[in-house]
Amino acid sequence: MARKERQASKGKKIHPKFWVFCEGKTEKAYVEHLRTKYRLPVKVIPLVVGANINEKLISSHLDQKEKHPKDQVFLLYDADVKKVLHRLKLIKNAKLLVSNPCTEFWFLLHYKNQSARISGMECIRQLNNRNRTVYRKGFIDDKLKKHLNENQRDACGRAVRTRLFENPSTNLYVFVDLLDKARQT
Repeated sequence: MARKERQASKGKKIHPKFWVFCEGKTEKAYVEHLRTKYRLPVKVIPLVVGANINEKLISSHLDQKEKHPKDQVFLLYDADVKKVLHRLKLIKNAKLLVSNPCTEFWFLLHYKNQSARISGMECIRQLNNRNRTVYRKGFIDDKLKKHLNENQRDACGRAVRTRLFENPSTNLYVFVDLLDKARQT
């Protein structure tokens, strides 16, 4: 099936889509939060074959969708499993958005600077303590949403100082910056 290209009716601007392939419920919930916040065409494709994701699977999924020449594809995964990270690095037609040990580390950066090595369980424990609620994977409660919105710039500044792929690190600020720029245009 040939790719379809989206066209705008006269006087209407079509924004390119941000296609986000992700590994789990937490990543899906966060991308949906960003889509609501920015009101941009962000499409999340969750749980795509986990560790077996590759360029062919991404291409076959996208071939069935309407396209814009400036669409961008992202892979939002945890970077703590070397085998999965190696497979992700081989995919050339997508930009990596990774956090080590987990996406919850990105959430934690909205509360504090964290430069020492940390486990995923410790990230969750600290989120529970700081948010004063029980954090559940795949669910972003109103308290956490508020904190993610209010402290996003601080988290981006902290994340920039991390070393990608090492524990702890994240480059989710790259995606947030792209959404900020897209909303301004």
